Amino acid sequence: MTGAEAAVAGLAALVALLAAGLPVGLAMLLVGTVGTTLFTGSSGIVLAGLKTLTYDTFSSYGLSVVPLFLLMGQFAARSDLAERLFRSANALVGNRRGGIAMSAIGACAGFGAVCGSSLATAATMTRIALPEMRRLGCGERLASGSLAAGGTLGVLIPPSVVLVVYAILAEENIATLFVAAILPGLLAVAFYLVTVAVVARLSSDGGAADAADTSGRRAALLAAWPVVLIFLVMVGGIVAGLFTPTEGAAVGALATLAFAAARGLDRQALVESIVETAVSTAMIFFVVLGAASLKTFLALTRMPDLAADWIAGSGLGPWSVLALVLLFYLLLGCLMESLSMILLTVPILLPVILGLDFGLAPGETSIWFGILVLVVVEVGLVTPPVGLNLFVIRSLAPDLALSTIYRGVAPFLLADLVRIVLLVAFPAISLALVRML
Repeated sequence: MTGAEAAVAGLAALVALLAAGLPVGLAMLLVGTVGTTLFTGSSGIVLAGLKTLTYDTFSSYGLSVVPLFLLMGQFAARSDLAERLFRSANALVGNRRGGIAMSAIGACAGFGAVCGSSLATAATMTRIALPEMRRLGCGERLASGSLAAGGTLGVLIPPSVVLVVYAILAEENIATLFVAAILPGLLAVAFYLVTVAVVARLSSDGGAADAADTSGRRAALLAAWPVVLIFLVMVGGIVAGLFTPTEGAAVGALATLAFAAARGLDRQALVESIVETAVSTAMIFFVVLGAASLKTFLALTRMPDLAADWIAGSGLGPWSVLALVLLFYLLLGCLMESLSMILLTVPILLPVILGLDFGLAPGETSIWFGILVLVVVEVGLVTPPVGLNLFVIRSLAPDLALSTIYRGVAPFLLADLVRIVLLVAFPAISLALVRML
């Protein structure tokens, strides 16, 4: 069997295992180990390599940042940071038409700056904001759509666990990718706010709070100081080179713990935070191990090189190839969750993209592509039928019909597609701050 045939057979087996309901990490591990055994004809080499691969994967210093960011998100979710952010955003824009939905978007952006998880952001803000949105007359479609879309900002705005994993796979600097994600993150916030304004003006779903006076606005804004301080110390310290990403994550987790403790975090909540972090970390690390095993198998079959050679001989231009890759990600996002998508596809597709000429300086293509992948993965979180953010909101508000949530998120998906086009057409949006620093 040739390398190309082995790779195609392995990927077909992977799709079959995933369709059968096998966990992603286990499916990739099985295909990687069994495929390598059959391709090399030696199980001893595979078993010996698996021992080394497991140790190298789990002892990676780069991955140590993941549990710290997850722990910081757990502490943030169990404090009143989300409530403070929502009140602050509401004091600024809540009195506008659709202002209560805009407040939810703004609060999601702020919470994403100390969380790094889309699901945690969507869940936390739904619990806090949805009752108030309903009370003030925000329609269910706009409310659910804004919370689902706003939750994705937890992935896009640094710190981002998905971006950390991409940095490890692409062997890129985590701090550089965090810097590159800032402007696209702010662009996402702006697009979502404009979407809310348009939907509110075209429908009766708006909802608005009473206008706050000057002193009320000042008090609400001052209440958000912990989030600003934690973000500036953590991300600012990483970008400035004062901390490594792992040290910065530790500082952020400690600062968030201190604030949560001051706001009444008890022993039970502390234990729950640690246990939830351990469970999530174990799940992520196992998926990473499976991806590493699959990557080894695909490297033996020369799948990335063969794919690059095939594209080079296809006559397609670089921009056409990129468009097809992003379309593939958008379609895959309808079926898989974000981290699995990154781990499964980046080892195959990144070498292909790096072999194309987009007129960028050496090293910039990898950073730009990382931001594009992050954005399309983020869109997958709100794309039916397996948009995880949609199901998080549905689980917390069981009286909301899924059809209502689907219709509510549709305008935000349109805004996402426009944003993707802009990020593709103007790489400088992702690279401007990186070039400056």
